[in-house]
Amino acid sequence: MKHRRIPKRRAAAAGAAVVALVATGITFQTANASEGSAPTPALKTLSATGATQLASSLAKQLGADAAGSYFDAKAKNLVVNVTDKAAAETVRAAGGQARIVEHTLAELKAARTTLAGKASIPGTSWATDPVSNKVVVTADRTVKGAALAKLTRTVQELGSKAQLKQSKGEFKPLIAGGDAIYGGSARCSLGFNVTKGGEPHFLTAGHCTADIQSWSDKQGGSAIGTTADSKFPGNDYGLVKYTGDTPHPSEVNLYNGKTQAITKAGDATVGQKVQRSGSTTQVHDGEVTGLDATVNYGDGQVVNGLIQTTVCAEPGDSGGALFAGDTALGLTSGGSGDCSAGGETFFQPVPAALAATGTEIG
Repeated sequence: MKHRRIPKRRAAAAGAAVVALVATGITFQTANASEGSAPTPALKTLSATGATQLASSLAKQLGADAAGSYFDAKAKNLVVNVTDKAAAETVRAAGGQARIVEHTLAELKAARTTLAGKASIPGTSWATDPVSNKVVVTADRTVKGAALAKLTRTVQELGSKAQLKQSKGEFKPLIAGGDAIYGGSARCSLGFNVTKGGEPHFLTAGHCTADIQSWSDKQGGSAIGTTADSKFPGNDYGLVKYTGDTPHPSEVNLYNGKTQAITKAGDATVGQKVQRSGSTTQVHDGEVTGLDATVNYGDGQVVNGLIQTTVCAEPGDSGGALFAGDTALGLTSGGSGDCSAGGETFFQPVPAALAATGTEIG
């Protein structure tokens, strides 16, 4: 049986330009420390995975004083937003770079709540951007006239806590009729092979599995699996149980004759370099620009908790794998661009899908 693999490249998310990952944070060091003063803690050089782990640890220590974080991929440091100097010292002591910002996470969360209540307009998205310390709101090309005026007023009411951008594309789930994994006339992409109770399954997008039960690896071919679980809207994951008990490799197709082994799932980090693979456009890369993004797709269906990225994708790439090295990060949900003009693409986080379906990588 032919195995489909996928490589890849992060609603309420706002389309964001590639984040400039230069260290702009305040480090609270004196230029000339006096004799006998305590040495300044050194910044830790981190991988994206290490930055995620440090960010999680510091978020617990700092509590309400934490205001988000992101990975400076160039310097390989974790930049942590804080609200006062005491919190900054805690960050520095742990090896992170501290930056005092204007808005707390609670304030930005309240801004998102306002957007959800007043501006849940099809064709919009928003996400908290730790680099700008704002909620970045994006309107796609379908948002016009009274709808755009309403969105603009709502963003303006939020003052410095929010920023409005417009996208040339259109937010839509990336499903099409064609290749990779087929269900009737629909084509999507396989995300990651997983197991449940020792039995082989695979993850894909929930908007693919929502109305389709049987899947094939070729148009009109025999079934390779049946839908076992599906969630869309709200989330966007689907679980398909393979026919038979034959194990399937935990790897992603790089479309160059090679594969990338996938050994674990992990959380994405803003600023992280990622790859995406799908059956339409194959392998592309980019950066994570937002987490916990909300997308109001054009058909009025809302998906929350997504990873926002600069990776391109096109119809048929839905369900495809977003990964970094051997770590599974996301499943392709939708976006506003293509691989000629670019745009934003959103992904369902894999750890949440694994937890919800009771599955594991491997």
